[in-house]
Amino acid sequence: MTIKNIVFDIGEVLIDWNPRYLYRKMFKDEGGMEIFLSSVCDAQWNARQDEGYPWTDAIAEKIASHPEYELYIRAYYDRWPEMVRGGVAGSVEILHRLKSLMPVYAITNYNAETFALSQKLWPFLTLFDGVIVSGAEKLLKPDPRIYQLLFTRYGLDPSSCVFIDDRMDNIEGAERCGMRGIHFTNPAALEADLKTLIGDF
Repeated sequence: MTIKNIVFDIGEVLIDWNPRYLYRKMFKDEGGMEIFLSSVCDAQWNARQDEGYPWTDAIAEKIASHPEYELYIRAYYDRWPEMVRGGVAGSVEILHRLKSLMPVYAITNYNAETFALSQKLWPFLTLFDGVIVSGAEKLLKPDPRIYQLLFTRYGLDPSSCVFIDDRMDNIEGAERCGMRGIHFTNPAALEADLKTLIGDF
């Protein structure tokens, strides 16, 4: 079926997010920073907030179990914008070009609070014709229900959609739900992959 809808992931595809951008300013050495990010505020802990767990509770609980890191734990939310270098330039350009041709959507594992803040800081995140934010729905990719929610909410035929994500497990989840997938590695490769599917744009 002809591709009629483009569905983006956001983190690491359109937004250059990495907690190390903040914590390199706070820790004196890389080793200390990596210990903190692997054993205190790790990816699994961050994913809970992406799934809708309240930041206030998450921060309070983490401080209670690791009081020696209180300054760093509080910074994870209070200084969250410093974890973002901005938009991924080539990808944002592609988003703008596609938006002029067909509907564009997003499915993102993102906390609802920080996503609302991100839309204010980076207005290109308001361009989508529809967005499914994991923190608002309390569902994380690659749960099939989050892809199905996109289809039902916006009336989309999955076979008319291509989904772009930097994680293969999310791509595979989208493909199991009927979408075509593009594994994002860099903007130039993304443009080439899209041209194969939809032609010049």
